[in-house]
Amino acid sequence: MLHYIQSKIKLNAPTRLFDILENQVKTLPVKRALNTKYNGKWVSTSSEEFLEQSNQISRGLLQLGLSKGDKVAIISSNNRTEWCIVDIGVLQIGGIDVPIYPTITAEDYAYIINHSESKYCFVSDQEVFDKIKSIQKECPNLKEVYSFDEIKGCKHWTEVLDLGRDAAHQPKVIAIKESVLLHDLATIIYTSGTTGTPKGVMLSHNNIVSNVFAAQKRLPLEYGKAVALSFLPLCHIYERMLMYLYQITSTEVHFAESLETIGENLNEVNPDVMTAVPRLLEKLYDKIYGKGQTLTGFKKKLFNWAVDVGLAYEPYKKNGLVYSLKLSIARALIFKKWKAALGGNLKLIASGSAALQPRLARVFTAAGLTVVEGYGLTETSPVISVNDMREGKFRVGSVGKVVEQVQVKIAEDGEILCKGPNVMMGYYKNQELTDEVIINGYFYTGDIGHVDVDGFLKITDRKKEMFKTSGGKYVAPQVIENVIKQSTVIDQVMVVGENQKFPSALIQLNFEAVNEWMGNVENPKTAKQLIQDQKVIDQIKSDIESANANFAQWEKVKKFKLTDDVWSIDSGHLTPTMKLKRKIIAEKYNALIEEIYS
Repeated sequence: MLHYIQSKIKLNAPTRLFDILENQVKTLPVKRALNTKYNGKWVSTSSEEFLEQSNQISRGLLQLGLSKGDKVAIISSNNRTEWCIVDIGVLQIGGIDVPIYPTITAEDYAYIINHSESKYCFVSDQEVFDKIKSIQKECPNLKEVYSFDEIKGCKHWTEVLDLGRDAAHQPKVIAIKESVLLHDLATIIYTSGTTGTPKGVMLSHNNIVSNVFAAQKRLPLEYGKAVALSFLPLCHIYERMLMYLYQITSTEVHFAESLETIGENLNEVNPDVMTAVPRLLEKLYDKIYGKGQTLTGFKKKLFNWAVDVGLAYEPYKKNGLVYSLKLSIARALIFKKWKAALGGNLKLIASGSAALQPRLARVFTAAGLTVVEGYGLTETSPVISVNDMREGKFRVGSVGKVVEQVQVKIAEDGEILCKGPNVMMGYYKNQELTDEVIINGYFYTGDIGHVDVDGFLKITDRKKEMFKTSGGKYVAPQVIENVIKQSTVIDQVMVVGENQKFPSALIQLNFEAVNEWMGNVENPKTAKQLIQDQKVIDQIKSDIESANANFAQWEKVKKFKLTDDVWSIDSGHLTPTMKLKRKIIAEKYNALIEEIYS
């Protein structure tokens, strides 16, 4: 049966994004294709309902006067069924959707909506609507705003659905669908850069569809039987591409309510697969490890022994028979509890967006929660490479082997260059910048890395983030940061030191973990108290000294400063995918940096 389904999908291989859903309905429809929680209750939408409502959106938008090539913005604080319905509805009438990060400023909203010339906008909730409302008068092209939640003063998205209820207009939808070509523009995704205005990355149907098929071959999802939990923003191409992949494989998708409810949602949904960014896995590990340290006696010794076994993990039983026996015991006594805490069925975690600490890949995979790290950018739709446990295509510390149809070469200065059907059409309304990053068909990623003798790609740093000390030595901050963050009491770290004698670090403590470590759970100290506590300072010194043992003399962190606030997306320290906004962080803590080097 499975072979028949795969053959059928291959014969009718989608070439445009909206073909994927239609293909799912025809080959292997899913009863609970999309699942969103409203008022504490999960509401399911079948494949057939998904397609029908997408058709209604298409017909409704046509009634509103939307034409092929027009843009529609989508801004949602959380992933939800409505997002996917509107996405397909826009695409299948030749529209171009413009997904926008909800956490950016109202000024950036205005820039993106005006730059993209978006005619309609769909928003999720009151907070997003208020932002849009504040700049709506500055956006002359924006005709109307619709909301997914019931919001006073805003039209509800069901008004568009109602406009499209009359199926008599479906032939017009079909005619437009047939006119959409695989190389036509599908979406403009504005990158969340830390400097200058956002850049609009133009991705065609073929860019993303080709990447869906390439990535699908690396993710062992059983057609029609897998369950996924989705929580990374759908406005990010990584999660969005995976949504289409889930449609290809007829995977049941549940949308997490928020970052804070992931634990609860995991146990409600019991997914087989989820995506993650390294920051989430770091927090998850620190939480598990912290709880383990509250144990006493033999239980604590057993927990720490199991963690040590996990940290020594090598795939494909490379550690030998004795280690395999130890791992079996660790899984039976300790790691099974980790799996149970994450729903019990979770087999695969696909990690992307930033570099993953190898120890996390080892310990989670040892626990039976396989973490496959991949690599890509918005401009590459996004996947360039990804690990795969099958057929020896998995190596800890790498981002896997390059996917099918994609080529990678390393420039003389170490920069990774990428060529293939996944490379963007260019930056919207910016040919000059496009020509700077795409040369002879190769996209210049800005990342530094190398391919080992076995074909595994390894990323060492961002080209723009590397800096030179006053002694003329180059420092790759990400590499150092990832080692320092292995400390259970450090939450965030940014290495600085451009044109200085030595590297230093700005550090945000894991305040909760520090209080637990100090025995202050019942009477926790404030952040300001913790960063001044000599015991804490001494521990950070010790952790940094341990980290320094991994680096050359000119790379060693000599000094550090602790900050008393939490680095977050809302406060501007992090991008929506939880990467450091280095320039902004440096500006925020300029006084501390000056103090270090004074």
